[in-house]
Amino acid sequence: MTLNELSNLDPTSYGTWPLPVKLACCVVLLAVVLVAFWYFAVQGKRDELATVRKQEIELKQSFELKQTEAANLPLLKEQLAQIEESFGDLLKQLPDKAEIESLLIDISQKGLTAGLEFKLFKPGSISESEFYAELPIQIEVLGSYHQFGDFISGISSLPRIVTTHDIKIVSGGDAKYSMVLIAKTYRAIIEEEETDG
Repeated sequence: MTLNELSNLDPTSYGTWPLPVKLACCVVLLAVVLVAFWYFAVQGKRDELATVRKQEIELKQSFELKQTEAANLPLLKEQLAQIEESFGDLLKQLPDKAEIESLLIDISQKGLTAGLEFKLFKPGSISESEFYAELPIQIEVLGSYHQFGDFISGISSLPRIVTTHDIKIVSGGDAKYSMVLIAKTYRAIIEEEETDG
């Protein structure tokens, strides 16, 4: 069949076309249908499949994480109970408002027991943060190095939390030294709110 014969084919009378032309048209039409099917049906499903596979991986990771957390739940509950107990013990070491006065007396008593001579013992103003209030105490004492050590050791052995800051020791003459420091004690604000409420 020549090109001239192909150009003379009547598109309205498909049945009169030669068999090889009919087969060629069917193959081309089938190829167009397959490409259209692939493009519109299969390709869209492939994108959807890729999205679902990505979600599957994320869900597996989430499941594994939750499974690990669930397996460790009794241990985590036990740790939480221990932390709450430790926190409660630490709160007990913070004096409340009523105990501040007796704590100040205990601090000065530790200095006197160590044999120190007080030049200054001045509680400052209380500064509050989110969870605790801080009371600084300016202290100046005269004594020897050993007495200073006994005093600091005595403060650290108190049942309430007292920290020492900005310690300066200078020679005062006559084999005595002067020690200036700031002792700080803390009060839990959480505890106050519970007792006030």
